[in-house]
Amino acid sequence: MTKSKNIRVYLQYPWKTSDSQYYKSLVDYPPDKVNYVSDSKSVGMITNKASFRIRTFLKIGLRNFLRFAKISLVNLKETNTKEPHDLIHCAHCLSNNDSLWVADFEGVWQMWVMGEQGERSYKKIKETLLNKNCKKIIAWTETSKREIISRFPEVKNKIEIISYAIPSPIFKKEGKKNITLLFISRYFYNKGGFHVLEVFDTLTKKYPNVDAIFISDTPKNIEEKYSKNKKIKILPLMPYKKIVEEIYPQADIFVYPGYSDSFGFTFVEALAFGLPVVTVDGFARKDIIQNGKTGYVLEKPENLELERIRETEKKLIKDIIDKTSLLIENSKLREKMSLACLKEVKSGKFSLKERNKKLKRIYEEAIKENGK
Repeated sequence: MTKSKNIRVYLQYPWKTSDSQYYKSLVDYPPDKVNYVSDSKSVGMITNKASFRIRTFLKIGLRNFLRFAKISLVNLKETNTKEPHDLIHCAHCLSNNDSLWVADFEGVWQMWVMGEQGERSYKKIKETLLNKNCKKIIAWTETSKREIISRFPEVKNKIEIISYAIPSPIFKKEGKKNITLLFISRYFYNKGGFHVLEVFDTLTKKYPNVDAIFISDTPKNIEEKYSKNKKIKILPLMPYKKIVEEIYPQADIFVYPGYSDSFGFTFVEALAFGLPVVTVDGFARKDIIQNGKTGYVLEKPENLELERIRETEKKLIKDIIDKTSLLIENSKLREKMSLACLKEVKSGKFSLKERNKKLKRIYEEAIKENGK
């Protein structure tokens, strides 16, 4: 019996490097007999403040310029590499190569660099997706799948959902007395950090057995305001390895509004550690968190202010406090949700085994179809 050879998949990022956990997970935990190759040696979470701010500034600057100039720029990349490969996996971008490729998308907007989504660019994307070399369009969530089909119904038979996945971690919480609340985000305001600190301040004062860990690029004046509450640990950005080895295992409930998230890797990571999630509704949020089963998804108010606390924000903060209080006070509910969270990553929609099974099939079918 002839042994099947390894499939060489070139990972094409839209930028020179990738800071996405989605692709770090692919590289670190590839499907059996799949080798990912790339000219980029950098993939994963950026924790260096200077690098993070420079990259963010450049990306936002480019997008704002394109929007201002009303330039419609398709997110189309040409792979020029000496690395031998059997097909290209485009990381939230489209391929301009005359060779086999698949592409994944967090949302349809990633098909544009930014700027006006004009008729001309729309036709170019449609033409690219319908090209015979485009073998599969991978949507991260059910919501992103519906969004892509809504814009490009002609390609509905090419779309399949494959979510972010990580291995189930091994950790222990034996002998832990306090209930620990957790918030983690690089973006302080956009992810709800300003409101969460108010939630943590209220709950840690209300319950003697509750403490909190808050990790973000927190403005100094706000950090000083809450520093009097010694039950809240306000920590700076730190290496991902430290977060998964030291921080998540300490926590019991993940409080994370994630106002600007269209996916949010931290949701899946929290589930992997059995943390029920209290969050606010947004793009694909209910695809990730099952309301009432793995956490609570609260309604997002209109015209929400991220840097202020008006009556609208006060109501939302109260809703977050109320749902988190349910989990604090009801240990059986907390344990039931925790087990449901663990199952989502061990054998559910965020299972590494299921993701790799789907990916390998997609790669094999693409190559077989072209007689490679």
